[in-house]
Amino acid sequence: MYETPLNPIVSGLAKTLTTRLDALVAALADVIVGEIENYAAEEVKPDDLKTQLRHNISCLLAHLADGGPLDLSGPIETGRLRALQGVPLPEVLRAYRLGYTCVWDQLLAEASRVGADAQAALLESATRIWEMSDRHATAVTTAYRDAVAERLVETDRRRSALVAALVDGPPPGSDTVWEIARMLGFPHQGTFLLVVAETVTSGDPPMPGLDAKCRAIDVGSAWRAQPGFELGVLSCPRRRSVEPVLDAVRAAATGRVGVSPVYDRLDQTSRALRYAHVALESLPPGATAVRQLDDTPLTELVMNNLETTQRAVHRILGGVLSLPDDDRTTLLATARAWLEAHGSAADAGRALYCHANTVRYRMHRLEEFLRGPLDDPKIIAELSMALDALGTFPTMLELRHVPHGG
Repeated sequence: MYETPLNPIVSGLAKTLTTRLDALVAALADVIVGEIENYAAEEVKPDDLKTQLRHNISCLLAHLADGGPLDLSGPIETGRLRALQGVPLPEVLRAYRLGYTCVWDQLLAEASRVGADAQAALLESATRIWEMSDRHATAVTTAYRDAVAERLVETDRRRSALVAALVDGPPPGSDTVWEIARMLGFPHQGTFLLVVAETVTSGDPPMPGLDAKCRAIDVGSAWRAQPGFELGVLSCPRRRSVEPVLDAVRAAATGRVGVSPVYDRLDQTSRALRYAHVALESLPPGATAVRQLDDTPLTELVMNNLETTQRAVHRILGGVLSLPDDDRTTLLATARAWLEAHGSAADAGRALYCHANTVRYRMHRLEEFLRGPLDDPKIIAELSMALDALGTFPTMLELRHVPHGG
């Protein structure tokens, strides 16, 4: 496009400006620094700015002088460089518009000096010159966006690798954790949550929009995609409730999501991952729900001995668990209320909105399935442990038969 020479008079004007290139570059640099804050703040160094201006203006004037192919290497290089420097794209394009305006003004001034024929020739070429401006702006924009996209991919890969290093578990107190925290922009000690989200549809994020929600409440995040799920470390504001963070996770969930208990050091991330994974697996398949496990001694004991716990629960409550759903649910709910009421049928009845005698009747029914009477502290301890395990891992309710270990 436009590979034929312009009017010879216009070519002459361009050649004249080429002899004044240094002065033109210096003047334009002053205009850009005076007009655009990012350049005034030296986000772009003066020598860098002048180098790019010289490249772009010389290519433009060469094209006007000889009509050869328009060299877009200048705007491509500038767009990429400014993206890496973090200069906003609108400001980069504004600098380009100022540049074209400055060159146009200089061409007009030179044409006025030469005479009426030069002015007429330049005006006839105006459309072509401003179309060149559009091509430059398009090249700048494309290069800028490509560089931003590449940087985002590189950043995601780097942050993903850092999350993997945390999950793999660097030694407690290792300097590696401090370095990872620095690179992620997280504190080493703070308020953290580990989130594991099930991928419902391949290729789609399991929690769309969560990053934006987190940024809105001042929560940092770093993610790693793995087959079937994504895991993320959330860095929450200190000395504030994590409930808004959990609300954001719930709002973004599209499938099962497990959340760890709050932890305060990044070198505890691998432990937090175990909690989050178990929390996810404790939700029924196909559910859209979020579950967070409490960090209690019983939870940790159960997590470390899940099969043993399943067998113990079914030894203690197997008869109850084999009842029809309504009966089973009623007896288990009554037992929980009775234990929370410290064995008071009256207090349990108030919590359940039923008469104390109803509570006593249900507890007598439950007692028939236990290994001893409810006035035996050992039996109460077994019942409490089994109910806590079921509360932590409700999927155990679905297991009617558990194989006995050797």
